[in-house]
Amino acid sequence: MTSDSAATTKPPRSRASRIRRGLAWTAAVVVLGAAGSGWWVYGHLSGNIDSVDLDRAIGADNRPPKVVENAQNVLVLGSDSRAGANGELDHGDVSGARSDTAMLVHIPEGRARATAVSIPRDTLITRPECKDRDGGTVPGAGRVMFNSVYSLAGPACVVKTVEQLSGIRVDHFVEVDFAGFKGLVDALGGVTVTLDRPMTGAKGGLKLDAGTHRLDGTASLKFVRTRYGYGDGSDLGRIGLQQQFLLAMLSEIKKQDALGNPARLYRLADAGTKSLTTDSDLASLTALSDFARSMQGVDPSTMETIMLPVAYDKVDPNRVVVAEEKASQLWEALRNDRKVPASAKDSPAKGGGGPGAKSPAPGPSPSS
Repeated sequence: MTSDSAATTKPPRSRASRIRRGLAWTAAVVVLGAAGSGWWVYGHLSGNIDSVDLDRAIGADNRPPKVVENAQNVLVLGSDSRAGANGELDHGDVSGARSDTAMLVHIPEGRARATAVSIPRDTLITRPECKDRDGGTVPGAGRVMFNSVYSLAGPACVVKTVEQLSGIRVDHFVEVDFAGFKGLVDALGGVTVTLDRPMTGAKGGLKLDAGTHRLDGTASLKFVRTRYGYGDGSDLGRIGLQQQFLLAMLSEIKKQDALGNPARLYRLADAGTKSLTTDSDLASLTALSDFARSMQGVDPSTMETIMLPVAYDKVDPNRVVVAEEKASQLWEALRNDRKVPASAKDSPAKGGGGPGAKSPAPGPSPSS
């Protein structure tokens, strides 16, 4: 007769069974560990991003209506703080921060092409009444420099100013300060640009011979900041260099297939998000990734770069004002997702930095 204890005794596991069980536990630990790492990475990168709720900061009723539902308008800002980490990059500490670069990028319905409109920072504009970063009221004012809006009232007021200027609803904004810009270029391994005339390095700027150059983050920062020693030394001339560099960097990202390479994507995301501010709808790694993937059909080689048509101010020749007739044609075309007419691209005031600068044609192996 078999005892109860004997009846309930489990047979010893075979060595193969123990190995299978050990492998299963190992796999479970690896999966859980990977998931934990994934959540850590997601939290780390998302935590890098600062954000602004545009509807709350501007007032949902104070914004232009959306005209073409599936088109997208993104305001890209490069902030020119020379304090802290940014101050170490170039020219030492300078108090305050300004929007050194401002481009309204229009991505039409279908996502096949894009148009980037640069707004000269020395443009005299009418600033609307805004809320500052602390919730206080900044009164409206006339004939103020465009790039002073950021330093006085922050990025939401820049968005409101651009919306008032253009009548275009800004769907998203992305601001990268110069420290983050440097890190992004270095994470790419550099960006290639081509000049058909030398850059002299005047007033502490970058010195380059005519030809093709591979620029690291520090040199790229000097490149987009260069004003004197290339072209006519004007802010309008610098816009040509900034537009050229934007196309070159987008071509580099596309060439490296950053979205298809997890390791490279992490390096870019970690570098790019450290100094990134966006609207609240883009303020997570998931939202940024989804938006980037939706833009994959946009070919940098077909992106059109335009400077907002401006004329020299009659009172202060060192400043420019919006050339209203041409600018109205430009904004109307973008607002209604139509081709920009040639007449809207001919600015009465022109800079000398753009015509001699060429971005490399996108391809699998640009010159270095």
